[in-house]
Order: sequence, then structure tokens, then C-alpha cells
Amino acid sequence: MSLLRALNRLLVRVETVLLVAFLSIMIVFAFVQVVLRNLFSSGLLWGDPLVRQMVLWSGFVGAALAASQDRHISIDALTKFLSPRVKAGMQTVTNLFATVVCYFLGASAWTFLLDERVSGSELFLGIPSWVGLLIIPLGYWLLGLHFALNMVQSGAAAFGKTTAEAA
Repeated sequence: MSLLRALNRLLVRVETVLLVAFLSIMIVFAFVQVVLRNLFSSGLLWGDPLVRQMVLWSGFVGAALAASQDRHISIDALTKFLSPRVKAGMQTVTNLFATVVCYFLGASAWTFLLDERVSGSELFLGIPSWVGLLIIPLGYWLLGLHFALNMVQSGAAAFGKTTAEAA
């Protein structure tokens, strides 16, 4: 289980670095675009599409970070009244369901990505559009991985192991 905990920590570190990089790039390019438009009546033709791609990538990486910390959106009105063991069991089932859903969404997104690759369309600066869309299947699979890791931890708690033993 310590291997799973180490994997989760590594993923969180990489995702945090990526998120900071994406947000920094978005801020810099948005600022540059505003300055170029207002002071020089011009701009980078590829600046706005780049910022849009960074929003998409930031969204998926941010969702993965939220899922890794079990802070993804949830409705927990009833779980407040349950025993810790039953609550952990429900979290296990919920995380299993989320893992399966993320797998199928990722597989569908992969099919879409392959179709987009065949179309040959371009994002900007000669970059194929499928490169920008690569985050969609990868993001869903990353989310699924975090849900699966959470499932293992909550499952161990539901079956009587401590969190330290589970992770």
C-alpha cells in the first residue's frame, strides 16, 4: 500500500507543477494580448487559441488534483449520519463507480481524438488539433486513477484497516 501512496504523491506533485505552469502561461499570454491590442493595435493570432487550450488543460489537471484529495464535488447530506465504516463503504462504491465512468469517458474521448487526428485539422502554428485534445482522454484516465486510489483507501477503511495501513 505504501507504493500506492507514493504513486499518489508523485502524481500530485506533477499535477501541481503542470497546473502552476498552465496558469502562468495563461496569465502571461492574456496580459501580452491585452498590451498588444491596446497599445499597438495588434496581437498574436495564436495567443487566444493557446489560452483556450490552457484553460482546458488546467481544468482537467485541476479536477485530477481535486479527486486526488477526495475534494471532488459530492453530495454528502446523508453520509453525515452514517457510521465511519458504512460511510467508508459508500465512498468505496462511489469511487468505484467514478473510476468506471472515467474509464468509459476516456475511451470515448480517445475514439474522438483518433477521428480528429484523421481529419488533419490544425490548432495553431502548424500544431495538429488532436495534440490539444490529448488532455481529454488522458484527463479522464488520470481522474479514474485517482478515484481508484481513493477507492482502495476507503475500501481498506470500510473493512477495518486503518488509513495508515491502507495507504
